[in-house]
Amino acid sequence: MDTTLKAGTAGQDNVDHYTNILYQMQLIRRFEERSAELYTQSLIRGFLHLYVGEEAVAVGVMQALTGEDSILSTYREHGHALARGVDAGRIMAEMYGKQEGCSRGRGGSMHLFDASKKFYGGNAIVGGHLPMAVGMALAAKKQGKASVTCCFFGEGAAAEGEFHEAMNLAALWSVPLLLVCENNLYAMGTAIRFSHSETHLEKKGEGYGMATMVVDGMDVLKVEAAAKQAVDTIRQTGKPLLLVANTYRFRAHSMFDAELYREKTEVEEWKQKDPIPALYRYMKEQFGFSEAAFQGIESKVEEEIKAAIDFAEKGKWEPVEELTRFVHSETQTN
Repeated sequence: MDTTLKAGTAGQDNVDHYTNILYQMQLIRRFEERSAELYTQSLIRGFLHLYVGEEAVAVGVMQALTGEDSILSTYREHGHALARGVDAGRIMAEMYGKQEGCSRGRGGSMHLFDASKKFYGGNAIVGGHLPMAVGMALAAKKQGKASVTCCFFGEGAAAEGEFHEAMNLAALWSVPLLLVCENNLYAMGTAIRFSHSETHLEKKGEGYGMATMVVDGMDVLKVEAAAKQAVDTIRQTGKPLLLVANTYRFRAHSMFDAELYREKTEVEEWKQKDPIPALYRYMKEQFGFSEAAFQGIESKVEEEIKAAIDFAEKGKWEPVEELTRFVHSETQTN
């Protein structure tokens, strides 16, 4: 299926829509780059897995979801959280370990959470959130809700047992679940050809009788179109769907990765498919989007990130006497 948006459809609504998409991807890109700098200054601690290069997937898929839909993600989730609308200041405060963080500073980079946005993590265990997503989709079905549960995961998780358990139960129980596999070709430092006997991951969905789609994850407009078709299908049928987005991370797996498992030439080749300049070129060609307009986006993004860092740095450390809170179930009141 060709999901490419055709030229010549650029009314003002489309211009505004594409401008917003470009802004969201640039926000994620600059947020991640700034996070890497802050990490090297020891202002962000713990683990840090950056999403640079994969922005088109998060932003494109989010265009297909409503505020009533639920989202679960991996530990490489800053981009998903930002695209969902989780406040950048609360995300940065979380990575600083401050009380004002979206998880009170207890989760850090790998456990972003915001129930008000129906963003249910940030899950650090590879593949561990897939069965949870099935459960959430089943709950929505039992409650008669029209919502869709969207679960992002990498191709590394697709080699885990939880993936197959989740695929089987999702298909068996016919739950409204969008499974988005972000295939960036490397599970940490292991290339997909060494971890999957079948590298065409959509075939794994077919094995469970599940509808599947494949999309170029470096093209945000293709991702958006595919995601909308996928979500429409799920809402009409009530059944799960596996969407495989072929993408690439431009940076190492984490800040502790010497990145000895792939050639620099390969990374440079993928950077030629960078989704941000690609969308900018498309907008420039189709409706004369200007350099000044792009710089306006850049300025807005820089201001938002500066505000996020200021918010995090002015945040409070959790008092020692409260460190045992939430070990047992407790209703949060502040």
